[in-house]
Amino acid sequence: MPDSKQDALDMLRELTELTLLDEGDPQSFRVRAYENATHAIASQANDLGRLSLASLKKIHGIGKSTAEKLRELFETGTVQKLEALRQKYPPGVVLLLRLQGVGPKAARRLQSELGVQSLDDLRRAIDEQRLRTLKGFGEKSEQRLRDAIARLEREGSLTRTSIAIALPLAQRIVAELGAVRGVTFAAACGSLRRFSETVGDVDIVVAATDPAPVMETVVALGMVERVLARGESKTSVVTRRGLQVDVRVVAPNQLGAALIYFTGSKSHCVKLRQRALARGYTLNEYALTSVASGAVIASETEEQVYRALGLPFIPPVLREDWGELEAAEQGRLPRALEPLSGDFHVHTDLSGDGRSSLEEMVATARARGYGVLALTDHAEGTLSGVGRDALLEQRTRIGALQREVGESIRLLHGVELNIGPAGELDYDAGFRASFDFCIASIHSHFELHRAAQTRRVITAMQDPSVRMLGHLTARIIGRRPPVELDAAAVFDAARDTRTAIELNGALPRLDPPLELLRAAQEHGVTFLLTSDAHHTKELALVDNAARYAHRAHLSPENVANSWPVERLLSWLAST
Repeated sequence: MPDSKQDALDMLRELTELTLLDEGDPQSFRVRAYENATHAIASQANDLGRLSLASLKKIHGIGKSTAEKLRELFETGTVQKLEALRQKYPPGVVLLLRLQGVGPKAARRLQSELGVQSLDDLRRAIDEQRLRTLKGFGEKSEQRLRDAIARLEREGSLTRTSIAIALPLAQRIVAELGAVRGVTFAAACGSLRRFSETVGDVDIVVAATDPAPVMETVVALGMVERVLARGESKTSVVTRRGLQVDVRVVAPNQLGAALIYFTGSKSHCVKLRQRALARGYTLNEYALTSVASGAVIASETEEQVYRALGLPFIPPVLREDWGELEAAEQGRLPRALEPLSGDFHVHTDLSGDGRSSLEEMVATARARGYGVLALTDHAEGTLSGVGRDALLEQRTRIGALQREVGESIRLLHGVELNIGPAGELDYDAGFRASFDFCIASIHSHFELHRAAQTRRVITAMQDPSVRMLGHLTARIIGRRPPVELDAAAVFDAARDTRTAIELNGALPRLDPPLELLRAAQEHGVTFLLTSDAHHTKELALVDNAARYAHRAHLSPENVANSWPVERLLSWLAST
């Protein structure tokens, strides 16, 4: 069945991106209107497709023009304004925005003045030294863009899709396939199930008694742009966002073997097959089978297959051949970092981009069983920031709310400070010191060179008020590359200043990246897993941080909010 809410979110996010490119200003009225509408729709539980134009306009954050576009989408399946922008800015031009130093205005000039419609066009323009003919560009600009392209190619960001796009799409498809007659199970597999930050495509495994209805449903999905191949038990399609989705149907009694095979990773599965052969078995996507007799040893569940190979169940996030098989054999697999005892990066509607009240955030945190919650609205140095008087008023409200909730949860009055280009922070030292918990984060000047970025971050951590470094690299997966840092120097400074490093669970971020998380742990850094929530529903994003931490093999000993509340509070008081 169609998902009107997800259709609306997909449309608004693409419209925001293309309008930003068209107008060249992230603060333009239309861009902000679409962003506000996206936040508003994300918090709705209604079947939006049933709402009239008048009802849509009553939703806070949705104006008349946006409401009309939503009705147009629900009634016709498309939006003329979006189609016009797609024609004007093809995917190759949108891809330019992923390059460090290329904003919407620069991308538009490259297109209009040099005819750049793709990265290949940009490469040719650089090689032919045509960029330096543009005002504001020069030889150094050409080299910076050449380096930026090479960097994205090394990271695989040019051909892969962010988990922030792929995971919601996969969840939507899984929900629709799970409702098909005869289906007993459906799940996304591949790198998405391993919680990789980017994916090449989406693999979905379905267990069903009859594959035909599943295949029919796949090709009829609303987000499908074209069908690549359709067979009796496998269909491949491409979505409107250009992401390939492969759906495979297996018999219910083959599900366990299929999940292992299609989850991967390839090297993990190779080692499993080697282990099987050493025991006189063969392992494929259908079953673990005896070589001698042909009898099926295990196939129905993953646990059965691993047990038959002499191993405990290995969670999908660990299946990368990073030593997990050896660790499993020795009984020392990394432990999951759940449940958590608190969240330390939470925004309320006091911030310009927050959507839930202080009281709503606290109530939801209590329902999650938290013992500690830090309320950390934006400081005045950001576009969504808050002035002193408003923060002092909030402090009074937090105090009153603390008295109301008693000892069920400890509320901390915090703030997310902006790190300036030289490491300067918002407000004066005395006002910063009055907060229970200060985060320091980069929100601008992403283009600074490695030494300058490193200096600004270390300078911020040396301020005695700073308790945590927020979204370390400031990356937006697939859209903005990480800032360049001397990671070892930053981690040593974090350890020496006793500044925690945030692991941000917002899917577009998942920051720090995996390799930096693993390196930071070796430097003795303390981590805090956070949601960076701007709405009560987003408090659950901390679960993403926990999965990513598990994938990185972080030890619970190094993650402060995986500790018991008493130990966590003692640590907070001592730093």
